[in-house]
Amino acid sequence: MSEQRDARPLIITGVLSIMGTVAALWFYGYLHIAKPEDALLLSDFTMLKTVPGEDYKVSLEPAAQVAQCVDGIVVLFDTEQKGLTGVLVDNKKRAVRCMGQETPQKIE
Repeated sequence: MSEQRDARPLIITGVLSIMGTVAALWFYGYLHIAKPEDALLLSDFTMLKTVPGEDYKVSLEPAAQVAQCVDGIVVLFDTEQKGLTGVLVDNKKRAVRCMGQETPQKIE
């Protein structure tokens, strides 16, 4: 008395369920499919170490980026391409933090 079930309807239902879930998450903004241009390296930055008593030279022309401290992290705004912002990170993709502003806390 061994009955065999046809597995095709179960497999099709499972695949369609997964596709529907992914589509709903994408539609409501909970799923973002990253494109390579979303994480482009816009500029290289180098830190100049300041040593007391030694001179260092920098250009008089300012950079095209402006930095601001947002939630304790350095955020760069590009002045040439409006709306272009990014987080300053090191070579291990760790965000550079600000010392002048504390991270906002939830007010109770």
